[in-house]
Amino acid sequence: MDGRGRKGIPGDEGAPQRSPHTNSSNCGYFQAHPITVLTDQPIRQLLYKPEISGRLTKWAIELGEHEIAYCARSTIKGQVMADYLAETAADMPVICEPEQLPAPPLELWELYTDGAASSEGAGAGLILTGQHQEEHTYALRFNFKVTNNEAEYEALLAGMRMARELGVKKLQAYVDSQLVANHINGTIYQIPRSQNKQADVLSKLAALTFNHLEKKILVEQVFKKSIEPEITVASVEEEEATWITDIIEFLCTGSLPEDEKEAMKIRVKAPNYELRGEILYRKSYLGASLCCVGPKEAAVIIDEIHKGSCELHSGSRTVTERI
Repeated sequence: MDGRGRKGIPGDEGAPQRSPHTNSSNCGYFQAHPITVLTDQPIRQLLYKPEISGRLTKWAIELGEHEIAYCARSTIKGQVMADYLAETAADMPVICEPEQLPAPPLELWELYTDGAASSEGAGAGLILTGQHQEEHTYALRFNFKVTNNEAEYEALLAGMRMARELGVKKLQAYVDSQLVANHINGTIYQIPRSQNKQADVLSKLAALTFNHLEKKILVEQVFKKSIEPEITVASVEEEEATWITDIIEFLCTGSLPEDEKEAMKIRVKAPNYELRGEILYRKSYLGASLCCVGPKEAAVIIDEIHKGSCELHSGSRTVTERI
């Protein structure tokens, strides 16, 4: 209720309040000129829709005495700034700076570490590799008592010191310890132990009390037993054309025998065969493909399975199944 004992009208608190100078020079200035409002808001739809009420009605009445046109604001083009710089370039001071080449990207190095502790001792395995297949491998033995977790931390710290001495600027470390990996997120990643086998082996070797580990150890790979005899299988070549010759020629060149019956047989049989290199195979939908051989090579295979190096000495049915 105001000072004159009249209750306030609901919704009047947001209505425009006229000042004593509303109809003075400012109002006359706006009434004498058309007004264009650039906006991206639906003001016209809100003020002139039939169902408006309350404060919107009061605003529509107040603004209705002016000649106002509402226009959509166009998008500000990115070329405006470029045009402005081009027009004012003559007035701007010229700053000459030496041409600078972009710095080359830092080489990312990968560090794999693992620590091991047992009753016999403790050690660490470190493998540091670069992008150019450069690899540094170290095995460290700790001459002090540590737990298994402490050995993991010591291995990581030793690897980081090694990387710093080599001048590495960008490093990514991999460990198989969840405790160490969760300590510093973003730089140290946890990997399964199966992917950290090399560092794991080095740490366990270093943990053993072997004096000769400090010496250089040469490792040679042995691929066969010392008493295993060498078996030499002589290649067998057919002296004349066999039943597989026509199928191979049809699959390679599409040529068929002159005999119509034989040509029809080849057309029917060919889809069941495939050529891999120079060897013909019969397709199998439930098992492995079968290698096709000529009569002379087949006789050698039968002889080898029955009494040759395989020494099966079985009957005809078993030999057939084996082949």
